Amino acid sequence: MDNLSLTISKEQNPDTQMLSELPLIEVLSLLNQNDAEVPKAIKHELFEIEKVVELITQQIRCGGRLFYVGAGTSGRLGVLDSAECPPTFGTDPSLVQSIIAGGQQAMLQAVENIEDCVESAPKELKLRGLSSNDVVIGIAASGRTPFVISGLEYARDIGAKTVAISTRGRGLVCESADLSICPDVGPEVLAGSTRMKSGSAQKMLLGMISTAVMIQLGKVHGNLMIDVKPTNEKLRVRAQNMVMQICDVKEAVAIKLLENVGYNVRAAVLFYSLDISASEAKEIASQPYRSLNEQLDQGK
Repeated sequence: MDNLSLTISKEQNPDTQMLSELPLIEVLSLLNQNDAEVPKAIKHELFEIEKVVELITQQIRCGGRLFYVGAGTSGRLGVLDSAECPPTFGTDPSLVQSIIAGGQQAMLQAVENIEDCVESAPKELKLRGLSSNDVVIGIAASGRTPFVISGLEYARDIGAKTVAISTRGRGLVCESADLSICPDVGPEVLAGSTRMKSGSAQKMLLGMISTAVMIQLGKVHGNLMIDVKPTNEKLRVRAQNMVMQICDVKEAVAIKLLENVGYNVRAAVLFYSLDISASEAKEIASQPYRSLNEQLDQGK
């Protein structure tokens, strides 16, 4: 039996072999029980996650970027996390990018055959100007996806930092990475459906990594999204509430402060706290990867 056949043979969960015969409530109970195992598996990887966050933070401070590479569910989750970074943390869209096997089409429609392609990921990374300052995270539930492995190998060849994420323990993908995060979530309730426990684990891991990196880069104040882009009414109200809380002012004052600086929360706080001009506040706020407290100390 070859390695792939052996991997597939181990996918069946012995506790759910009668899944289709069970009452609905028992099916739901099994799904819930198995989902609960995901954060437990991730907890064993916290020290490895810490190393990954430190590496990414260091590379970004040196001018690098972060790339997610994945196929199928793994690729879609990479796209999701990278798309959330600009509105949440005010980052440039180029800072955290994603490469999914099959391109944009694969976000809405399965393009399963492309995951075996070993030319696509390197080609796309080259087109995006991958450099030695960047970090590539390869995401593969099975730990053996050729599309992902080839992307990591290309990244290593040009000197970029590499990270592997697999969700059934260590796999081939780890051999092409400087660091690896490899929780074993166990076989899925539905054999081979990696959109379930493995997908949940990947979603949690990418969210943990990107959020922790942004905290290290000063993009969070307390537990507030200090650099949020207030592009709709809900986010404008959130921005107002942040200024009210940090500056201890009434709503009307917070709104006026924000209006003076183009609804930039960080600049509004600096404008109020340092008694400087709006333009000076915006200039200080634009300094990359400085915490709000550092900028407040700088302006005193």
